[in-house]
Amino acid sequence: MSGEFVFGWHAVEAVLKREPERLQQVWIQTGRQDKRVKSITDALDTLGVRWKVVHRKELDERVGGVHQGIVAEVSESREWTEDDLLAQLASSDKPPFLLVLDGVTDPHNLGACMRTADAVGIQAVIVPKDKSATLTPVARKVACGAAETVPFVRVTNLARFLRGLQEQGVWLIGTAGEADATLYQADFKGPMALVMGAEGKGMRRLTRDHCDQLINIPMLGHVDSLNVSVATGVCLYEALRQRLG
Repeated sequence: MSGEFVFGWHAVEAVLKREPERLQQVWIQTGRQDKRVKSITDALDTLGVRWKVVHRKELDERVGGVHQGIVAEVSESREWTEDDLLAQLASSDKPPFLLVLDGVTDPHNLGACMRTADAVGIQAVIVPKDKSATLTPVARKVACGAAETVPFVRVTNLARFLRGLQEQGVWLIGTAGEADATLYQADFKGPMALVMGAEGKGMRRLTRDHCDQLINIPMLGHVDSLNVSVATGVCLYEALRQRLG
């Protein structure tokens, strides 16, 4: 059964650790003979997964990206549904801590957001099904394994889903440059979801209208905005600071 490709050492190791049953075969660039390679090949042998040493050109042709010398073919990952997420939130003893990305289309930005989401303990990343990046091999590679650890939920109707979160007591904090309050004036400690807008355009109007609070990131220099993955990191770490305090 043909699936999808995962490449980069962190991404492949994450699949090996968390979802080894998805691995179908692995290709490793010739010339590497170190402990990291041996650890992976020993694990693949134990699992009975085929692996092969090949020249870099074959890896380049297979994925067309910066693969770091390792590529894995894996079966398709299980896609989380809205019901899956709501059930998980209902059964968890932790207050919801979620990230919503409204129309982020660059897979590099998505991967970077996933990586930060994993680092701060986000329980799920939610995106609309339309006009949004998905977990492509590039996004997975940039995520450095976070795509295999953080539930990624694509919803058909984002506004309706946000209303459902509010009905469960989740506070929605959206980011907007024109907001009066800064992120340092927001309360991130309870059940909450951070809502980030698309690169350049920000949140869509309907998404903005569903937010309980709008905040901005103070900008004291000459530029008037941050890359969405950087802005997400700034906001999530302020949220984590408050939640740890």
